[in-house]
Amino acid sequence: MHPLNAKYSIKDLERLSGVKAHTIRIWEQRYNLLTPDRTDTNIRLYSDHDVKLLLNISLLIRHGGKISHLSKLSLVEISQKIIELSRSNTDKTSYFEVQIDQLVLSMIEFDDARFEQTISDSVLKHGFEITMLNAIIPFLQKVGMMWLSGESSILQEHFISSLVRKNLIIAINSLPAVRDSQADSFMLFLPEGELHETGLLFSNYILKARGKKVTYMGQTLPREDVQSFCKEHKPNYILTFFTAAHSVASINQYLKDLNELSGNTKVLVAGMQIHDPAIEIPQGVTFISNVMDLIQLAEGSVQHLKTGTGS
Repeated sequence: MHPLNAKYSIKDLERLSGVKAHTIRIWEQRYNLLTPDRTDTNIRLYSDHDVKLLLNISLLIRHGGKISHLSKLSLVEISQKIIELSRSNTDKTSYFEVQIDQLVLSMIEFDDARFEQTISDSVLKHGFEITMLNAIIPFLQKVGMMWLSGESSILQEHFISSLVRKNLIIAINSLPAVRDSQADSFMLFLPEGELHETGLLFSNYILKARGKKVTYMGQTLPREDVQSFCKEHKPNYILTFFTAAHSVASINQYLKDLNELSGNTKVLVAGMQIHDPAIEIPQGVTFISNVMDLIQLAEGSVQHLKTGTGS
């Protein structure tokens, strides 16, 4: 992608909208829906306007619209139909489809007001946790698949990450303090070199919302500090994430060292990198494969969780 020209390939549009590239081409030829530029080698390149139009069209089609009719409407008329759909839809799945598309548009246009309004509407209607599970997390997963390289993806990632982080911190700070001395205690941190806090912050919210005591250490915490904290404060659990590009060998060694340093504290690990089948989960370390794993653990259901059996 070109960093500031916001040009998208037809494959980018396919990932963004869910509309197959073959269908996009047909809509161009039959309805003049999009007008891409062409490179010297005849490769289609699409604009922000094209992306916005296709996202809205695909959403309306999923809810009964006809391309032959929608292709004749102006962008303003299509946007009005999206607003009407969002307000009138009582089905939760359909509602969050609209919200996710609105979040995608807010990212493309660097529109923080649209992002905040979308999140605010959803939180008022369904609550923060359901909004995270059904809108923000699927949206972030979609973004992760869409942008594989290029400077513009870095700009958009920073923009969106800062907004998600801000909303998570506000939600965490709105929770009541945990005063139960018998509540399980958790220490949350990211290993050295890990900077992506979204999963860790949401874990903080999930645990505190369920009455757990959480000590949040944040990014890039040295192993010796983890050991020192465990030795002095003896939390029931420590939780960490691996999302950056570490080698399998370095993760395996880190997990082994962490397990040995933590004493009687139970070790929980999560993140995309832990899904690699070459990762060796040491005996006693528990793999948190998704958000529901952590929710169930916090609510006392641990039977299904995968605990390592290796050395």
